[in-house]
Order: sequence, then C-alpha cells, then structure tokens
Amino acid sequence: MVKEVGKKLIAQNKSARHDYFIEEVYEAGLVLTGTEVKSLRAGRASLVDGFAMINNGELWLSGVHIPEYNEGSWTNHTPRRERKLLMHAREINKLASILKQGGLTVVPLSLYFKDGKAKVEIALAKGKKAHDKRNALMEKQANREVTRELSRRTSGKG
Repeated sequence: MVKEVGKKLIAQNKSARHDYFIEEVYEAGLVLTGTEVKSLRAGRASLVDGFAMINNGELWLSGVHIPEYNEGSWTNHTPRRERKLLMHAREINKLASILKQGGLTVVPLSLYFKDGKAKVEIALAKGKKAHDKRNALMEKQANREVTRELSRRTSGKG
C-alpha cells in the first residue's frame, strides 16, 4: 500500500484573516473517528465558526462542522462535536499563559492532510475593529492598483 505523501488542503477559514490580526500560527493534530476521516477525505468541512479552547491542560476545537459521512451507518459522528487537538504540552502551556492575559483567541485557519494525517493550522489572533477592516481593505485595493499600473507600464499599454 502506497503511503500518502504531501499536503492536501480540505478547508480554509478565509474570513479569519479578515476578522483577526494573526499573531502566531501553530500546527496541531486532530483526534477523529473513522467516519469523520472519510468525510474529510471527500473534501467536506467548514471552519467558519470554529475556535479552540483549553480545558484541563488539553486543547479542544469547537464549532468546526464536519458533515456526516453519506455511507456511514449508526456509527456516524455528530457534525459539530468538540474535537481534541494534539500538541506538545509546552506549546499548550504557552498558549494558556498567553490566553489568560486576555484580548486574544485561538482560531482555525486551515484543515488539511499532511502525509496522510489530519492536521489543523490554528492561530493566536486578536480581533479587528470595523475601522481596522476598512483600512486593510483600502490598503489591499491600493496595492492592487499599484501593481496593475506597473504591469500596464511594463507591457507598454499605458
């Protein structure tokens, strides 16, 4: 049997980068049931309402929707259950001490298979205010216009 190699993206939380300032990014493993893995292999998941929290020294992922597996029987999983994240204890302790200070949260950025194992990319993030979002959008549009103008000038159309 050939072992799966590489990284296969399943789901991304694009709104997280819009709604939060990303401070630090971590990779964590997921504890999943069989039907969850099969549903993920079919490329079905949503990270939109997801967040991570620490309970009793363990990191848990909540609000992530992995739909039921179509061919699953009575062994099917519940779509929005809490899932345990696998990280080193020192990393969890570091996150816990940062989160105790307040003002920050842990959000999932992407869900993927890496060498056949389900992984989630989580980020330590700070929420953006409405004016921060507007400023980021204006900056993005200005950069887009600059690159468009530069490419127009280099191609000789301007």
